[in-house]
Amino acid sequence: MSGVLPASADTGQPSPWQINLQGAASPVMESIHSFHAFLLAIIVAVVLLVLVLLIVVMVKFNEKANPVPSRTTHHTLIEVVWTVVPVLILVAIAIPSFRLLFLQLDLPKADLTVKVTGHQWYWSYEYPDNGAFTFDSLMVADADLQPGQPRLLAVDNEVVVPVNKIVRIQVTAADVIHSFALPSFGVKIDALPGRLNESWFQATKEGVYYGQCSELCGKDHAFMPIAIRVVSEADFAGWVAEAKQKFATADEPARFAQNEPVAGAVAAAR
Repeated sequence: MSGVLPASADTGQPSPWQINLQGAASPVMESIHSFHAFLLAIIVAVVLLVLVLLIVVMVKFNEKANPVPSRTTHHTLIEVVWTVVPVLILVAIAIPSFRLLFLQLDLPKADLTVKVTGHQWYWSYEYPDNGAFTFDSLMVADADLQPGQPRLLAVDNEVVVPVNKIVRIQVTAADVIHSFALPSFGVKIDALPGRLNESWFQATKEGVYYGQCSELCGKDHAFMPIAIRVVSEADFAGWVAEAKQKFATADEPARFAQNEPVAGAVAAAR
């Protein structure tokens, strides 16, 4: 299971010189990609139209070509066009935008629930549907990185979920506001103390997918990454059996004692 790699170079984590969105690995992110391409086409068309109009004005209405300028102050057709066309453009943008928001916020029936808690500066995860075990996930320091692990993104305990299953995430925080963000899944939701927010994803490709806290939460905000490993159902069942033993509730005090020097580990990774 440890040998599973991201599905492609632009999926799961940033790539060198990347200027586009990360590759899609969920239906929501695929819709975000489509909406992004649609908006880009509209933006390019508007920019080209404005460029053409500016060139026409500069060529046709300069002092040399038009020594006697018109004194027209109103033009009904032009005023109607420049009012109606932007409204139509906004309506064309609003329809797929609302459809995408509904897709993101309308949670389907979940196959699995993962509860996420943000701390300064690491994440805790709980699997209430699979034995209610809990574990902390801390960034791997530079000195401890293994081959293939990305700097500032790799963690000691990855979240593991089955491929093609709908995963509901319940997100909260233990101290300050954090934000749980997974670009390849199209997930970004605030973690608020005393409040439980919900979102979902359905990973369509096996691999390791990385994200980060995207809410300024203190001095080590940049050092609390997220890593989700997507595996087959059989591998997930095997991992759950191991995790129940590894992260047994009885070991909780020792687990927290072991992770006490969080600041030291983060400082070593800088």
